[in-house]
Amino acid sequence: MSNQPHAETLQRMQSALEAARQVFTRFTLGAIEAEYKAGHDPVTEADRAVDAVLREQLLREGEGWLSEESADDSSRLEKTRVWIVDPLDGTREFIAGFPEFCVSVAMVEEGVPVAGGICNPATNETFLGSLDSGITYNGKPARASQRTQLEGALVLASRSETKRGEWKRFQKASLNIRPIGSVAYKLALVSAGLADATFTLSPKHEWDIAAGAALVASAGGFVSTLQNSALRCNNKSPLLSGFLACGPALRDELLALVNEYLPAKI
Repeated sequence: MSNQPHAETLQRMQSALEAARQVFTRFTLGAIEAEYKAGHDPVTEADRAVDAVLREQLLREGEGWLSEESADDSSRLEKTRVWIVDPLDGTREFIAGFPEFCVSVAMVEEGVPVAGGICNPATNETFLGSLDSGITYNGKPARASQRTQLEGALVLASRSETKRGEWKRFQKASLNIRPIGSVAYKLALVSAGLADATFTLSPKHEWDIAAGAALVASAGGFVSTLQNSALRCNNKSPLLSGFLACGPALRDELLALVNEYLPAKI
């Protein structure tokens, strides 16, 4: 038996991400037609095409499926192993022509994100890893930031939250704040040590977070809910209150910073 129980899962992920990357060659960035779902979220032909490719490449008998672009099937709640995917995280950026979108794929076992794969087709970046193997960035071993103080740290913020002025309150911490579109892509960058931290106090769905959370944890980083509890996925409702992620030594400082601005009850 392999000493890396998730080796076959990672192979499937890698093949699926490569197949998804091929789908994007059919589109011209910034020249994309979009429709709008309920809640004004955009969806494109690419979202649906990648969803179909991922399902074909990943799903096996006995496994569950949760995707932003598929009708939810409650039978997933009875499965031990569940794929949680976002075929195109950062659709608004994809439409606008910003290279800040990605394909996000997670394997969750008993509610725990154990393996993740994220690729950004615009920048030719691939992040892949599991709790038992560590992670790779474009095929080379990587790990989370080893920075020891939050002051001056590179923190990735939501582009839309920044536009709304929601990050001004964190300026006193002397952070180096960089707005980026996709939630999953931000988490992937943190997992590979290309940024020190990211967080949001706004609700996000499991498909936004699961793969990136698996990567951060696999890279030796810290990831948690806003309540400082372990991230659990494959819930009946896939909406989570928010999250934070960082290099291991920044955990306490980041929790203290965020805690000041949390509602009394989340």
